[in-house]
Amino acid sequence: MSAELNIIVCIKQVPETTEVEFDEETGRLKREGIAAIINPFDEYAIETGLQIKEKYGGKVKVLTMGPPAADQALRDSIAMGAEEAYLATDRVFAGADTWATSYTLAKIINNIGKFDLIICGLKTTDGDTGQTGPEMAETLGVPCICYVSEILSIENGVIKVKRSLDNGVELLEASLPILITVGKDIAQPRLATLRGRIAARKAVINQITNKELGLDIKTIGLDGSFTRVIKIFTPPSTAGGEILQGTPEELAESIFQKLKEKKVI
Repeated sequence: MSAELNIIVCIKQVPETTEVEFDEETGRLKREGIAAIINPFDEYAIETGLQIKEKYGGKVKVLTMGPPAADQALRDSIAMGAEEAYLATDRVFAGADTWATSYTLAKIINNIGKFDLIICGLKTTDGDTGQTGPEMAETLGVPCICYVSEILSIENGVIKVKRSLDNGVELLEASLPILITVGKDIAQPRLATLRGRIAARKAVINQITNKELGLDIKTIGLDGSFTRVIKIFTPPSTAGGEILQGTPEELAESIFQKLKEKKVI
C-alpha cells in the first residue's frame, strides 16, 4: 500500500474473575477490590492490529472508556506494541449501556482523526453482548464485518477477510475505512517485551473528557442509555430432564407428542 494504515483498537478493562457480584440497587458490577485485566477478546484485537501494522505499515492506537485506573489496560497494550493510547474518562460517561458506549467511542474516534481500520474484540467477558463494535460502525457510517478469523489482504483501499460462522466460512471484501470484530481463532496474542514494558511506563496516556467532545449529556452515560438493568436474580434450579430412547423415528414422534402435551405446538 502506498499510505500507512491508521489502526484503532478499542479495548475494555474487565474483572479478572468469573465470580462477579452485582449491586442490586444499581444493577452494575461491583468492581471495587477486584483485579482488572484487558478483556481477553481485546488482546486478540490488539494482536491483529500489530500484525497488520507489521505487514502493511501504519500505526496502532488503543482506545478505552472507563475510570482513571483503566489506563493500566492501555499501558499493557503499549507494552505489546501499540504506539498511542486514549482514555475516555468522565463521570458523565458512567453507567452507559452498549448504545451510549458505542456512541461516545465513535465521537472520540472522530475527534482523534482519520482512521482506516477499527478493530474490536468479538465481545467482553463482563457483558457478552457483542453489540458495541457494530453499533460504533453504524454511528461512524462505515462497513462492519464481525467474526473475522483471518486477514487475507489489504490492498488499494480494500480489505479481504475470512470469517468463521456456525454453518461455514465466508470470504468477504470491503472498502476502507471499516470496523471489524475478531475472535480467538485469528491469532495468538504476543507477550510484552521488557523494552515494551519500559515504554509503557513512560508513555503519555491521552485523557479525553466530555469537555473536549462537547456531547449532549442526554446522549451519553446513563441518561443516554436505552436499556436499564431493572432486576438481577439467580435463576431457579430445574430438575433433570427425561432421557428418551429409541430409533430416530421413535424419538422424533416421542418429542413431538410431549411438545403437544405441553401445548408448545
